[in-house]
Amino acid sequence: MSDNRIQLERTLSLKAVVLFGLAYMTPLIVLGTFGVVATTTQGSVPTAYIITTIAMLFTAYSYGVMSRAFPVSGSAYTYVRKTIDSRVGFMVGWGVLLDYFFLPMVIWLIGAAYLGAKFPDVPTWVFLLGFIGITTVLNVMGIKLAAKVNSLLMVFQVLVIVFFVVLSLRHVFMDGGTDALFSMAPFFNADSSFATIAAGAAVAAYSFLGFDAVTTLTEETINPRRNIPRAILLTALIGGGIYVLVGYTTQLVHPGAVFENADSAAFEIARTIGADLFGAIFLAGMILAQFTSGIAAQASASRLLFAMGRDAVLPRKLFGALHPRFHTPVFSIVLTGLIGIVALFLDVLSAASFINFGAFIAFTMVNVSVIVMYLKDASVRAEYGVLKAVVVPLVGAGVNLWLMSKLDIHAVVLGLVWLAIGLIHLTHLTRFFTRKPPEVDFSEEMPENGSSTPEPV
Repeated sequence: MSDNRIQLERTLSLKAVVLFGLAYMTPLIVLGTFGVVATTTQGSVPTAYIITTIAMLFTAYSYGVMSRAFPVSGSAYTYVRKTIDSRVGFMVGWGVLLDYFFLPMVIWLIGAAYLGAKFPDVPTWVFLLGFIGITTVLNVMGIKLAAKVNSLLMVFQVLVIVFFVVLSLRHVFMDGGTDALFSMAPFFNADSSFATIAAGAAVAAYSFLGFDAVTTLTEETINPRRNIPRAILLTALIGGGIYVLVGYTTQLVHPGAVFENADSAAFEIARTIGADLFGAIFLAGMILAQFTSGIAAQASASRLLFAMGRDAVLPRKLFGALHPRFHTPVFSIVLTGLIGIVALFLDVLSAASFINFGAFIAFTMVNVSVIVMYLKDASVRAEYGVLKAVVVPLVGAGVNLWLMSKLDIHAVVLGLVWLAIGLIHLTHLTRFFTRKPPEVDFSEEMPENGSSTPEPV
């Protein structure tokens, strides 16, 4: 294959990459999960996001270091595989699969909760199945709706957020004057505690899922060794700043943590600050965001499953096959849709906590990878030093593990079960660890016979 077929044109600036990262994070999600985080923190949402943002900045720094060392797709899976061990990398990839596999379920659940709040006479499961059915059909047909409307959606999200913040400040000012705009109650109050805020921070991490997605643009970014690490940090910092600001102003409007329905609390608040008109606009923005991000999340999950099937990490006949007409991984798409039905038995808190378990594993191991690379590579020691390559990632790993310990206990148990299944599968693939596991190829090129076979240790 000639170079002109495998090399992408470097046209993306730092600004363009940051905007991509923010769009992938879906900033409006801070309002989508506001009630859940407020309930968990007992009314201290902005403090939870401050803690999570700090944790993500440490991890974002480590992602930047690894993206410079390994400018390829695969993210945490690739970084751990290259620096530590292929088997450990497999387990991290299995943990990341938890995010990809179940993220669409959470997106559909949030969308269904908000539609259920608007139309209480219609059972929520009707909306959930509607989300699943429509997005599954569109993905099977190969439509790329999410990519086409991405920029428009981002503009609409920003406008909704700006109006939400302005109307919130207006509402608070009219009720209590200037002094009410600078209350410390949203950060800490009589009902909240360090334990509740920490638990809320663990849930708030859901809003940051995808900040590392900018690493997939390495080959298309101008001066990637400089701009990709900066873009990762800026995406996490700007996203965190938006979350803290929106959390603060929204908590001013609705102090405490009592809602008719925590899963759709922001819809109640939108109607409070802007009457039914803004409530309708907010609902439209939320549903559009959940719908398009659901399409993208399901497409991403099915692509990952397809890559794993093609490379014999998962059964090739099922996961590695494409539909003869639509050329899409139908089995993986439908399976992801069927998994979404599990949301009928979950609430947003449980579902978000479950996938955060996989995210914290990936974030922790990326930090550990920097430390291992420092110990193995003299050039890394010379370039970064102990502070940047040991202390910073060590703090990042520690904070992520701490946040993971604050997750809902049921989510932790389910996450450990998921890892146990992965370990059993790894044992089978490697014939009781006598062979290396197959390697997943995340490249854009998909050869007809592209596969990996276990190699002897």
